[in-house]
Amino acid sequence: MPVAIVTGSDSGIGRATAVALARDGYDVGVTWHSDEAGAAGTADEVRGVGRRAEVRRLDLGSAENGPPVVDELADALGGLDVLVNNAGTGDDTPVLELDLDTWRHILETDLTGAFLCAQAAARRMVAAGGGGRIVNVTSVHEHIPKAGAAPYCASKGGLGLLTKVMALELARHGITVNSVAPGEISTPMTGQEDVDPHTEDRPGIPAHRPGHAHEIAALVAFICRDEAAYLTGESIVMDGGLQLMAAQQERAAP
Repeated sequence: MPVAIVTGSDSGIGRATAVALARDGYDVGVTWHSDEAGAAGTADEVRGVGRRAEVRRLDLGSAENGPPVVDELADALGGLDVLVNNAGTGDDTPVLELDLDTWRHILETDLTGAFLCAQAAARRMVAAGGGGRIVNVTSVHEHIPKAGAAPYCASKGGLGLLTKVMALELARHGITVNSVAPGEISTPMTGQEDVDPHTEDRPGIPAHRPGHAHEIAALVAFICRDEAAYLTGESIVMDGGLQLMAAQQERAAP
């Protein structure tokens, strides 16, 4: 059976993605950083649709922790066909007040950790000779800045370009590498756990609501299907039209 590893899959986008891939027939490796109970819940959902699940703790604050966990999960599940790099962190400190430790921690987790996990996964996929999928969950802030999020934006922008380099190098091995760039999503990271996004008004977004983790998960699942084998090196933004608001601002300008 095909195997997927989804990092940071104890809640939110990661959890929804793990379950979506299980429904597509994948056995799933689940990782967590601080919410062991959440990861166990994800594993229960995966098993509930008839797939196997393995759970491991992963702290990418020390990026070198990534490859051993990827290898351990792949060994436990019998292979590796898909890696979804979803684990990440952020901060809202302005540039003038940002300390070096915070900067380093966020880049270590969101960029270096994701790189090392992807590298470990790609090495296994190349050795197996069957191709594969790597999906990096970035952010709309891979493409547009956000005040107070310098290290987060830098790491997501870096991960977006890393996606393209890896896609270029790995295409000959039948491995596609893409990024998915969500806008505001109702997840614990945005303080909206268990909130129906259709009940939340966002006048600054053309869709007038946040997105749902299941919407992002559906996109990731599609990228991992055979029908998407010709898609590589792309960043797919799913933000309810947030980036389009620049046109509205221009129209409103005097």
